[in-house]
Amino acid sequence: MDKRADTFKATTVTWRFYVVLGVIVFIYAGLLARSAYIQVFEPDMLKKQGDMRSLRTAARTVQRGSIVDRNGRELAISVPVETIWADPKILMQNNALAMVEHWQALADVLGQDVNKLTSRVARNPAKRFVYVERQVSPAMADYVRELRIPGIYLRKESKRFYPAGEISAHVVGFTDVDDKGIEGVERVYDQLLTGIDGKKQFRKDAKGRKIEILKVEEATQPKDITLSIDQRIQALAYSELKGAVKAFKATSGSVVVTNVNTGEILALVNSPSYNPNNRRNTALHRFRNRAITDFYEPGSAMKPMTVLSALEFGEVDENSIIDTSPMRLGGRRMSDPRYLGKLSLTEILVHSSNMGTTKLALAMPKEFFLDKFFDAGFGEDTGTGLIGESSGIMHDRQRWSKIELATLSYGMGIAVTPLQLARFYSTIANGGIKMPLSILKIDEDTLDKENAERIFSQKNTEAVVGMLEHVIDDHYKVARVEGYRVGGKTGTAFKALAGGYGNDYVGLFAGMAPVSRPELVVVVVINEPGGDLYHGVDVAAPVFARIMKGALHLLNITPDAHTLRSQTNISSNKKLEHDSV
Repeated sequence: MDKRADTFKATTVTWRFYVVLGVIVFIYAGLLARSAYIQVFEPDMLKKQGDMRSLRTAARTVQRGSIVDRNGRELAISVPVETIWADPKILMQNNALAMVEHWQALADVLGQDVNKLTSRVARNPAKRFVYVERQVSPAMADYVRELRIPGIYLRKESKRFYPAGEISAHVVGFTDVDDKGIEGVERVYDQLLTGIDGKKQFRKDAKGRKIEILKVEEATQPKDITLSIDQRIQALAYSELKGAVKAFKATSGSVVVTNVNTGEILALVNSPSYNPNNRRNTALHRFRNRAITDFYEPGSAMKPMTVLSALEFGEVDENSIIDTSPMRLGGRRMSDPRYLGKLSLTEILVHSSNMGTTKLALAMPKEFFLDKFFDAGFGEDTGTGLIGESSGIMHDRQRWSKIELATLSYGMGIAVTPLQLARFYSTIANGGIKMPLSILKIDEDTLDKENAERIFSQKNTEAVVGMLEHVIDDHYKVARVEGYRVGGKTGTAFKALAGGYGNDYVGLFAGMAPVSRPELVVVVVINEPGGDLYHGVDVAAPVFARIMKGALHLLNITPDAHTLRSQTNISSNKKLEHDSV
């Protein structure tokens, strides 16, 4: 009996031993298999989980660069703001939507409907990020912070601010809510202005202490952009233009002021403009930079081009006399509004004789005359790099009739932007050298001499400048500037439409000063004046005079009126006419 009991007991112990041993082996085998699986098949997942708990990245953000005028005045700066965002998962976990009064207060301060606000942030509870409001003021951010709604957070951002407002809006442009350049200089130089944020990646322990710095990426600082614009002249030009557009009930207007020696644009304004700091409900046409996008037939403002081309060809000189009697071209009788007889080149510009320029144009080879227009830069952009700049219209075709050449001689059949017209007059003023225009400030070291091209002789351009001085002294006295010798030409033209011309006008004036040593060119365009006055001499010349006077004084340019040369004796029995339409 005892022997059988001992045998059963021994068997039971052995069985239990093998069961326990088997369990232990199974456990270790399972652990080994799991370890192998983790090491071989899922190492990235566990590493990611570990990194989520210990790895942190601190961003080193950089603000967008500033845009300043040539004297350092700020035209675009970035100011610190905060953005409100929500974590829907945290909102749901803390039942934050039950805080009805807090949500109502948040909606009130943001000017939003509380029901729409709560439904938007709770639409997808699995999301971890939803914008509530972008770029709020610091005071509003402090108020939201005091509400202490679980799942509502703030993060620092920057917002673009434009101190000059509507005065420089078309030049500077603006950015979107993510600080990406959309218009103007903001868009052209977006990459330079943006910079690159820096990063520092480190690992921390369970107590939040930094234990290892893994990687550091230094921030690339943005560049500040210095424009050629002189904000003093810009403000003056905008004020005068805005007043003129309103006074003459015009659709729009533009002014361009250039430095003739460097090609720098000192002022570029349009009316109507817009407030870049608050663009809500702004009509789209107000965003258009009309000085570079819109083109017009320049009318008589193009006549100096014909006179200069004739001088360059050599068939006439400064003292030549032209018979302006009527003639027939293509079955059409061509004449001035009043027969003016025989005129010198100066008198042709003073009296704005269409017949005078017609006969000069027809006396030159067609190819020579047309090439001069292309050489002067008509039909191409001015080199500013501004987005949307038009090249105008200058037809490059083989067949030109005599009547087409005639109309071209007095500014019809060609369309130019105000900026192109400013470059042409700058070319005349600086002695015949065509230079690319620049919206950036130019130092003497960065002056683009390689792209400067002599297209007219200095002798002939100086002669034309002298003629333009007589135009103002003997005809357009309203364009005079006290203390300075000024030269210029007006232009008045019908607005071209598809298939012909409409009943609206555009009035222009372009000129330079001081004549003894030209420094500035000012071009004024008044588009579709709505009153009884519509000629360039009436609507644009007074604006030109006030802007030129102010700019000369602001730049402290020495007066030269005391060196005024004796005027050519122009017959006083010839009635002075408005420039021909």
